[in-house]
Amino acid sequence: MRPPPSRRADFSLVETFTTRWADNDVYGHVNNAAYYGLIDTAVNRFMIAKAGIDIHGGPLIALVVETGCRYHQPLAFPHDIEVALKVARLGTSSVTWHAGLFAADGQAEATAAADATFTHVLVTRDGRRPTPWPDPMRDVLSAAMG
Repeated sequence: MRPPPSRRADFSLVETFTTRWADNDVYGHVNNAAYYGLIDTAVNRFMIAKAGIDIHGGPLIALVVETGCRYHQPLAFPHDIEVALKVARLGTSSVTWHAGLFAADGQAEATAAADATFTHVLVTRDGRRPTPWPDPMRDVLSAAMG
């Protein structure tokens, strides 16, 4: 049985984005690739601002190794979209995010237009080998668990 859409109230971390004309596809709604771009941007903003990932020169980087998305209802241009995040699972060197995409109307009981998972693995920049989360990063990610 397909799980029901998430509720906006299930998340505490939120980024708001404005759709662009180019986000719509021929069917008149935001294309699935745009959803992934929004999620990737929201997660990486968090990882840079809160977890301390230095994407340009740091010794550790987080690479996406798996994604998945369930679509519940369409979103379209012009509209603001909230990408709500929480950590669903925190492993030794991985983190799986649960992302809910919502029409940005501010209602706590709103249901997600899409629910997605997004898994990063922390690796060394040079060797691209998995490495455990340093304690400060682990603490930030643990605090984001929902």
